[in-house]
This record gives sequence, C-alpha cells and structure tokens, in this order.
Amino acid sequence: MALTGSAGPVLSREEVDRELSRLSAEREAVEAALLALQDHPGRRLLEGAALSGRTEERWSVAGQGLDLLWAFFDRYSEALAAARAVRSRRVRPTAPELAELNELLRGPAVTVSGGRLPNAAMQLTGPARLVEQISLRELMDRMNSWYATVLEVVSAADAVWSALPARIDLLLAELRRVAMLAASVGVRAGAHPLGDELVRLERELTALRAQVVADPLALWRPARVPAQRGRETAGDAAAAHAAAAGAVDTERFDQTGRALDNVRVELEQLLRLRDEADERLHQVGDLLRRADATLGEARQARGEVLAKIAATEVPAVPGPLAALRDGVHQAAELRQSGQWHRLAPLLDALEEQAAQELTRARQSLTEVTAPLAVRAELRGRLDAYKAMAARLGVAEDPEVIERYEKARWLLWSAPCDLRAAAAAVARFQQALRPAAAPQDARRYEGQGD
Repeated sequence: MALTGSAGPVLSREEVDRELSRLSAEREAVEAALLALQDHPGRRLLEGAALSGRTEERWSVAGQGLDLLWAFFDRYSEALAAARAVRSRRVRPTAPELAELNELLRGPAVTVSGGRLPNAAMQLTGPARLVEQISLRELMDRMNSWYATVLEVVSAADAVWSALPARIDLLLAELRRVAMLAASVGVRAGAHPLGDELVRLERELTALRAQVVADPLALWRPARVPAQRGRETAGDAAAAHAAAAGAVDTERFDQTGRALDNVRVELEQLLRLRDEADERLHQVGDLLRRADATLGEARQARGEVLAKIAATEVPAVPGPLAALRDGVHQAAELRQSGQWHRLAPLLDALEEQAAQELTRARQSLTEVTAPLAVRAELRGRLDAYKAMAARLGVAEDPEVIERYEKARWLLWSAPCDLRAAAAAVARFQQALRPAAAPQDARRYEGQGD
C-alpha cells in the first residue's frame, strides 16, 4: 500500500529522481528564456522610451512583471535546491524523507511574498495576502503567465519599431524629393492642390512616426486578445511565444505611400508637359491653321455656290474663335514663365478645342459645297444615261436628243437650277425605258434610282 501525504500519494525513489531531473531541465529552460527576454531589444527600447497611450498602460504592468519573473525564478530555484539537498542525504531515502520530498516537489512548499506582487497578480489565487504558499507547479504556471504577458508587449513593440520607423523615414525622404520636384514645376502649397497635398502627407507621416515611437502598441494587431496583467495560465514556453503572435498595422503608412505615388504621377505628367509643351503648342497652332484654311476654302466655295447654283440656301461660314486664339497666346506665356501646373489643363483644353475647330471647319465646308456635289452627281448620271442611250441605239431619237440637251443645258448653265435639272435628268431617263431590253432592265432600274 502506497504512502500518502498532504500532497497526495508519496513518490517512490525512482519517481523522485525523475521529477527532480524534469524540474532541473525546466529550470534551465526558464533561465534561458528569462535571459533572452532580459536582452530582448524591444525590452531595452521600452525601458528607454518616453511612452504614451496603450503602450504606456501595458508596459507599466509588464515592466513590473519582468522583475517579478526573476523573483519567482529565485523562489523556484531555492525550492528545487532544497529538494535536492534532502535527496542527497542518502542513496536510499527513508520513508519520512520521501514524504518530505513529496511535499517539496508537489505540495505548497514555496513561500512567495504577496506584498511584492502587483494587485492583479495577487488576485490570481484569491484575495490579496502578504505571504502565499504555492506548489512548484503553481509557481511555474504563474511564471508562464507573466512571461507571456511581458513577451507579448516586448515582442509587439519591437515588431512595430522594426517595421515602421525606417520605412517612414525613407518615405519622408522621398516626399521631400517629390516636394523639390513639385517646386521645379511651380507647384507650391496654397497655389496648387498638389502642393497642399504634399504638406498634408508630411504632417501625416510626422505624426505617424511620433506615434510609432511613443505608442507602438497602437499599431499592433494581435492574433488573439492580449494577455492582461498575468491573468492567463500558459502551459509552457510555446504558449507564451504564441501569445506574442500578431501583425503590424501599416494601413496609415500604406495609404500615405499610395497618396504620395499619386502625387508623383501627376508631377511626372507635368514634367512630361515641360518637355513636350513646345511640340504640343505647335500642334495646336497647326490645327488652327488647317481650320483657318478650311474655313477660307469654305468661304470661297460659298461664293462659287451663290454664283453657280440658283434658288439655294447656302449656310454662312463661321469665323475663327477669338477666345481660342487668346488661349493659345496665354498658353505661350505660361510656358515662357514655367507655370506648368497652370499650363497643363489649359493645353489639354486647347488641344480638344482646336480639334473641334477643325471638325467644325470641315463640316462647314461640306455643308457649303453640298449643292455643287449634287450638281456633280446629276452630271454624272446624265453622262451615264447618254452612254446607255448609245448602247440601246436610241441616241439619235429626236425625243431623247431633246431631253438630253434640255438636261445638259440646265446642268451646265449658271446659275444652275438644281430642282429643274434633277427633273430634266429624270425625264431623260424615262425616255430610255421603252427601248431597254429585258436583260438591261435590272441595270437600267439600278441606274435610275
């Protein structure tokens, strides 16, 4: 029958040796973890930084937890040393010694000073007490809990400080380069929206960097709810490391970077404009010259139509747009003074308006010359019908000759009455229809449309 004590069944000699070996290995692992935490760059930065916000609140607790961990570790080491001392008395410990070892290894044999613990830690096992008696297992659970809390804060702060400040500094340097680029094309705050945007982005990056330095945890997104004041009970070191998992929130930084990219793209367009302004202004001028030439041709054609076509309403030919010429002159002045940000929208508008002006001139020429086109089409039809009359052998028919001469006289006289001429051509066509053979009927009908 196994002996029992206040800590449960008494361990055998073999079980005691295995437990001491396990606890010794556990102690070495804890010591290595605490030393690594002590040397963690995040911890050194937290201790030397002027913190604020969420980081200040959580480090005020976690910072005490690091000292508390070493105090717990000392109690753990002392209790383990006491157990080793009992075990080393003889090769085969007596029953009372086994009972004592059982109490040391599994019973509430570790005394911790409750007055040295933060309030939250004292509440782990109930109401606050000046002195607590806990087991090695309970002490290890408490160390794991506080280790997770401290490691989470230290790792999160280090992750944010490693990820953002250098990138913010690089983006600030890029922003200043873009600002110099903006100044070279006349873009300045208060005078152009891009200049105002650059000022806003610089303020945003400066404020973000200050927040990163003073309150890194505000930019940390944990993978789970953060450990608070050592309240959780982590089972081992792996759980403590899992507690530190998460990601740096770079959304504000990324948004600012994208906004700066947009500004850079617009400025690069202004730079291209600076390089292409002369050519584009020349192209606008060329469009206007072609429009003027087309309008001149339309005016000349209108005079010809009025002289050669009778009873026809000929639309008036519009004159050049004075405002468009003024815009070209203004664009040349802006180019000369290097005001590229003002030239860009003006030149875009001028190119569109110049193209529209040329289209308008061509349309005017088409409308003015429409009666001449109708006359030319009627002349062509008359010649085609004359050739058909010769093929049908009716070219010498008096009626055919009379109708042909009537139509020809109307089409080649000035001013030409288009309505009368069209009717005469139709009558000449009708004179050919009785003589058309069946095989020519389809062709004849097609030409008569």
